[in-house]
This record gives sequence, structure tokens and C-alpha cells, in this order.
Amino acid sequence: MPPLRRLSLVLLGALAGAAAQAGNLPAGYAKCATDGQTCSFKGARQVAYGAAGKFAYGTYVGGVACTLASFGGVDPNPAKPAKVCSYNKQKINTSSPVPAYRGVSLAGAEFGSAVPGTYGVDYIYPTQGEVGYFAGKQMNTVRLPFRWERLQPALNTAFDSAEWGRLNGFVAAATASGVTVVLDPHNYARYNGNVVGAGVSNAAFADLWSRLATAYKGNDRVVFALMNEPHDMPTEQWLAAANAAIAAIRTAGAGNLVLVPGNAWTGAHSWSDSWYGTPNATVMLGVVDPADRYAYEVHQYLDSDSSGNSASCVSTTIGVERLSGFTAWLRSHGKRGFLGEFAGGNNATCQAAVTGMLDHLGANRDVWNGWTWWAAGPWWGSYMYSIEPQNGTDAPQMNWLAPYLP
Repeated sequence: MPPLRRLSLVLLGALAGAAAQAGNLPAGYAKCATDGQTCSFKGARQVAYGAAGKFAYGTYVGGVACTLASFGGVDPNPAKPAKVCSYNKQKINTSSPVPAYRGVSLAGAEFGSAVPGTYGVDYIYPTQGEVGYFAGKQMNTVRLPFRWERLQPALNTAFDSAEWGRLNGFVAAATASGVTVVLDPHNYARYNGNVVGAGVSNAAFADLWSRLATAYKGNDRVVFALMNEPHDMPTEQWLAAANAAIAAIRTAGAGNLVLVPGNAWTGAHSWSDSWYGTPNATVMLGVVDPADRYAYEVHQYLDSDSSGNSASCVSTTIGVERLSGFTAWLRSHGKRGFLGEFAGGNNATCQAAVTGMLDHLGANRDVWNGWTWWAAGPWWGSYMYSIEPQNGTDAPQMNWLAPYLP
């Protein structure tokens, strides 16, 4: 048997997992040991410890002692003293040359300046046909931008039924097909122009995420990206809001992966800069997640000001140059990153810069867990970065990404 080498530990406290038939195991898991025994298996697996639908989780190679101490020391279900261990039947591929999450932002639901606006006129949701196209290209993740104000027209109240039906319908169908959906409130840490943590309370922001977490805590193919590109606010103010949202997510019983952006449009290149206030590199180390299942989301464009407003790229190596400092920061602090937006125009310089970025992510996959290209979606037309197929023809940049989609 391989050595009992622990890869990572994710304590989910009282997470209510999906129960399987006989032993109240998480769905897709096989029982391997009772409390005090050794759970043995081949390769790397996610292992659950607990009882009656409440588990702590960790990732191990070869096996693990089925004890409370192995899973963080916090009993996931004190009411049930007889615990069991079970492992996910699907192995984790630890030798993959690419990060785990690979995909595209399917934009449209965040479009339009009118709020709420008219569906089909001001904004649109992507289709399952688009999900199927990108899944057919071996992308396993789609990022879904949406407007907070459309989903929740008044703070701290129930979601709009029609908008919730559109969002939830998309998520349900996409995840049922095996695709991971990254939920992205595309609001720049604003609600109707008011800044989160100032004009909008942290409690109201947490309420949004509590409702989403309650809806999706049983679906691990849903990733919670807290907010798109916070900016023009104290970094400390954003951290407090992010921690309030994370606390609400975990209190709701959701163990889903959370993506946490920084301030200043969450640029990788500016992570350690101070022009916007205290650097993200300093403040965002204060993220508190009881489940310890989060990654830092950054965005990185390759034009002269990193804004993503030009089809030009500074050089063939600019992608690696702008990511390298953030990669080093992740490794030095034992953190994980997610590249939520990146792109380049259809030219040779950008192609080299983009492929260099993707090579960098693959070479550093111990600290990078995924990427999503910006963007695709039904209304982009001739947008310079779009990889939406046109008249049955793949976009040029889709061909750049293909070698990184095994």
C-alpha cells in the first residue's frame, strides 16, 4: 500500500452531504472503514468522515486513519457517535498537466444598463447549447456573470421568481450535464451604485450569499465567486465584506469552493501594489473560511494598462510576467489561485502571450486550480475576445486553448 500521505484537508464542519441509500454516505462514495480503522484505497481520493449525512472531508493518497484527529478534530455530527469513513469512487488525477477547472465566462445575464431591464432586450442568459459546445471542446467549467439587482430587487428579501427561474434553470441543467458553474455577481462590489461595506451593509451582502448557499449546498459543481472586480474602496472594507459572505455560506451548511477576489479590479499584476490603498497581498491574507476551501480569484489582461480594452498585447511574454509575482505570493503563503478572466486579441503576439500564461498555470498547478477565458455568450457578435462560434466556425482563440483542454 502506498504511504498514507495527506494532500490536503478540508473541514466542512456540519456540512449536510447528499446521503446515499444504505449508510447515509455522500453520493458517489464507498464505505471503507469504521471509526478507528484504516480506510485504504488506490491513488488520491477525497475521503469523508462522519455519520447521518454530516461529514468532514479531506484528500489523501493511499489511505487514512478513520479518526476524528485525521479530519481536523471537530466532530461533524456530535449527535451520532458511531462514525464511518468513505472515499469518492472517482480518483483525483494528481499528474494532470493542467489545472482542475478549465472553461469560459458565458456572458449576457449581466448585460445592459437598465435595471431590472427587460429579459431578451436588455440582457440574456446563455443557452445549454453553448454549454454543450464548450463541453464538447473539453471545457469543464462555465462562469455565469449576473446582476445582483435583477436577482434580488430589494436587499435582504427573496429572489425575484422569474430571474431566479432563469438562473437556477441554467445552473441545474449545466451541472446535471457534468459541467461546473461559477456563480459571479458581476457588480464590482456595488448594488444600485452603492458600495458594499458603506452604502450597502455587509449583512445585506451576506444575505445574498446565504440564499445562494442554501440553494446550492448540495451541488458541489457550483462554485461561489463572491464578487466581480471590487474597486475604489479600502481593501480592508472589501475583506470585511468577503468574510461576512463566507461566514454566511458556511453557516448555511455549504462546503462549496469559494473564490475570493481582491480590491483594484483584482488584478494579478497589482496584487502587491499600494496605489489603491493597502495591498491585496497584505490585507487578503485575512480571509477567514471555517471550511478552508477557497481560492483567490484574479483577472489579468495583456494590453498596456491591463484593462482588457484593446486587442493588442504588450509582448509575447507579458502574460507570464504579470502572473509570476502573484504565483510566488500564493506559494509562499500556501494559498490557491483562480484566473477568472484573461484574454487577448486575434494576433500572433497575443497568441504567444496567452499560451505562455496557460503554460505557466500548468507548470504551477500546485497553486493554481483553474481558469476561465473572457468570454463567450449569445450576444457578443464580433467582440475581439469572444470565442463564441460564428456560423458553425470556431473562433481563432478557441484553437489557442484547445491544447490545454485534454
